[in-house]
Amino acid sequence: MSVVLAEPFAPAFRRDHGGRQDKPIIDARNIEVAFKVEHGVVDAVKDVSFQLYRGETIAIVGESGSGKSVTARTVMGLLSRRATVSPRSSVEYDGQDILKFPESARRKLRGNRISM
Repeated sequence: MSVVLAEPFAPAFRRDHGGRQDKPIIDARNIEVAFKVEHGVVDAVKDVSFQLYRGETIAIVGESGSGKSVTARTVMGLLSRRATVSPRSSVEYDGQDILKFPESARRKLRGNRISM
């Protein structure tokens, strides 16, 4: 899978144009997703990480079947029940790991705070 970010992967803090230090709005680390299929398990996404800062737009590009949609659906909390997200994966939104949120809390974020 090829992932192209708007900017290279950034450290936990970086300087913006105003000289202040900002934390990322979304800090996705080690996203790994597998799907249960009839004859076993298929690894759909393996070790994807990125950070998104206020005012930025990110693009994930790659070949058909490379995991772009699965990555976006993981961030949005919209994976099917057949999907398993690795326990080492995290997607922090404003400092909280939204992968650990109950569905009701994720639903409040979608459309209002996070969209794709």
